[in-house]
Amino acid sequence: MLKPYYDIAHKMECGCDEAGRGCLAGGVFAAAVILPKDFYNPLLNDSKQLSDKQRRELRVVIEKEALAYSVCEISNEEIDKINILAASIKAMNKAVFSLKIKPDFLLIDGNRFRNETNIPYKTIVKGDATYMSIAAASILAKTYRDDAMILLHKSFPQYYWNENKGYPTAKHRKAIEEYGISPLHRKTFNLIGEKTLFD
Repeated sequence: MLKPYYDIAHKMECGCDEAGRGCLAGGVFAAAVILPKDFYNPLLNDSKQLSDKQRRELRVVIEKEALAYSVCEISNEEIDKINILAASIKAMNKAVFSLKIKPDFLLIDGNRFRNETNIPYKTIVKGDATYMSIAAASILAKTYRDDAMILLHKSFPQYYWNENKGYPTAKHRKAIEEYGISPLHRKTFNLIGEKTLFD
């Protein structure tokens, strides 16, 4: 069962998570969510453990009931410039800065973070399966990114982003071999597996 992180010192916690680190195309998205102290939903869980239908149902609930939330993107061009870890951290900081309410404490999914805010924080491995606010952030980041890739699919249908959302499926990699890369592909990533397009 997911839990809040609240204690006496942390009056208002904010969960942060990202989506799209392992993709070959598109940006990386991050979300920051502040939930009410009494928030509870039995379906809330790590977004990877939920169906697309469940994630979208929960997104409506989170956006309605959260005290504040924000979703931000770092582009594939910037990912190639600064690397995916730095881009993911930058996206989370950007999401926190975009909140309409300043939280007292940040809960960061994972084990790496470079804090650009003056807000205390804690990194938590598998935090999206442990804490409600991180799980909520994982759902928003995932659904917003999926929506972006579905929209981009209309301009680049040959890569099947409506199905793979930019992740390295065999079908996606085969399309890259056949059609080459799009302006949205991450050039610093291994786009076609063992071989490379940039030898």
